[in-house]
Amino acid sequence: MPEQIELTDEMRAAIGRPQKWTYEVTTTGVRGFARGVGYQDRVYFDQASAAEAGYSSLPAPPCYLGTPVYIPGEVDETFSVPAIVSPSAAMFGLQNVLDGGTETTYVRPVVAGDVLTATHQISDLTPKQSKALGGGILIVSTTSELHDETGELVATQRSQVIFY
Repeated sequence: MPEQIELTDEMRAAIGRPQKWTYEVTTTGVRGFARGVGYQDRVYFDQASAAEAGYSSLPAPPCYLGTPVYIPGEVDETFSVPAIVSPSAAMFGLQNVLDGGTETTYVRPVVAGDVLTATHQISDLTPKQSKALGGGILIVSTTSELHDETGELVATQRSQVIFY
């Protein structure tokens, strides 16, 4: 681990550079995510229950904003999103990564059938020292805005990833 992280001109140039990507919210995706995290509420699985609760389709569970469209060679092979959304440790000359957390603010419920366009960008790069990790770390902050087919803002996400 480096003793100190130095921001290069190339790293600074990545700040604020937007990248758009499409996310599809499907009934299969909603059900799979809900099941995977252990939700039992029928609104995530049954159309009639969703309609009774006032939704036009199955609502997306909290933190699920759809599945990014996978295009070979254009996306991160693990997360199916552009590299700017899922920056690698190697991008910054580091080897390890920690999830620093994600905050999602919803403007309206996301439901199956939505096709969202996400605009992602790195909003900040913050080098720091970590006694616990024994050297320099880099905190990469990202911001994503997701709009529906009409252009309406649906949600905003702010995330941090810690590289060391």
